[in-house]
Amino acid sequence: MSKKKELIGFESYDLLPGVSGIIDQARQKVSVYLNTETTLMYWTIGAYINKNLKENNQTEYGAKILATLSQQLTEKYGKGYSYSAITRMCKIALTYNKKNIATLSQQLSWSHLIELSTIADALKREYYTIMCYQNKWGVRDLREHQDKMSYERTAIARLPEKEIKKQLIALKKSDNIDPDLVFKSSYVLDFLNLPHAYNESELENALVGRMEQFILELGSGFAFIERQKRISVDGEDYHLDLLFFHRKLKRLVAIDLKLGKFKPAYKGQMELYLRWLEKYEMQTGEEKPIGLLLCSEGNNEHVELLMLQEKDIKVAQYLTELPNKKWFAERLHRAIELTRNNNNLKELI
Repeated sequence: MSKKKELIGFESYDLLPGVSGIIDQARQKVSVYLNTETTLMYWTIGAYINKNLKENNQTEYGAKILATLSQQLTEKYGKGYSYSAITRMCKIALTYNKKNIATLSQQLSWSHLIELSTIADALKREYYTIMCYQNKWGVRDLREHQDKMSYERTAIARLPEKEIKKQLIALKKSDNIDPDLVFKSSYVLDFLNLPHAYNESELENALVGRMEQFILELGSGFAFIERQKRISVDGEDYHLDLLFFHRKLKRLVAIDLKLGKFKPAYKGQMELYLRWLEKYEMQTGEEKPIGLLLCSEGNNEHVELLMLQEKDIKVAQYLTELPNKKWFAERLHRAIELTRNNNNLKELI
């Protein structure tokens, strides 16, 4: 190869990254634009049909009218206007108003909105909507989180409706997020493949070995720092199982793993860890450390009574197998009842 050809080759390689960046950026803009316009078009079609059927008192004949309209649109425009597609347009138009859809069309795909519109509870739907665009969940991710009842396992799910709305607004702004939005009442660790009988050391080793999956179950914002963190007090050494940092909370997160049910002594031990971390590990600009006690068995009432005023220590149950949705629903119901009873008790005091 001649020196001239070599020089031309080197020059083209120098240009390649810049030109590729321009092309990729333009394609991304086109993709976002198309998604936005398509979503707005589908929503507008649904809103128009809903309004027309209502004004002409034809809602009882809606199914037959939409079936005929689907055939006509398919003949004129081809695929994309099946009966089911049109009914989804109408449903999403009822679920989201014009202001909301204008924002969401720039953040989520139409497929996301189809899935979200199947969630009847408005607060639950809002939670999953926010989590989708903040964490860049795909539709498959969204379905998996619904199957594992991620919303029901957050601490906010047991709060009064007014308080849940307040927390969701904070989550949307990503400002002053409450730990109740971050920590769950139970964690599903069905990816560990633990033996029937295991000890705390084996559990810790399994979690560290599958750290990526563990962080996914913990939730977004967690960064792993250290295992078996040595904490020395008055010449005596203690070892914290796992130490994380949460970016949005701006707090160190101490996690201790326990076999069996929660015991009062665990709280005192965690308080010692947190005070030590606050004194020796907390950096400028960070909030006070927070602790998570993960126990293999649940004892809700015991936890609720002992942790009534506790803000910096969370207690949760971990599950090595995924139970059915009924288990989660019953657990949430019991937790809500306990919270209400405790709130009534505090009012009396």
